Amino acid sequence: MTKKTMTLNLTDEEMSVLEDLARRKDLSKTGVVRQALRLYQMVDLRLREGEKLIFEDEKKNKKSEVVVL
Repeated sequence: MTKKTMTLNLTDEEMSVLEDLARRKDLSKTGVVRQALRLYQMVDLRLREGEKLIFEDEKKNKKSEVVVL
């Protein structure tokens, strides 16, 4: 597999979020970005196929549909 390099410009807040996720998930920052890209790809595909993205809180008996633009 050929890998390519890219530059990603983030705000201080975005970088802080990325570093926190990497630390909590025990991944590199690149690993977090790759995982996020795969998740977004799957969500986009399923939404295009007419499915909905819903978060459910069973304890509060609450469901929320996520709208992705």
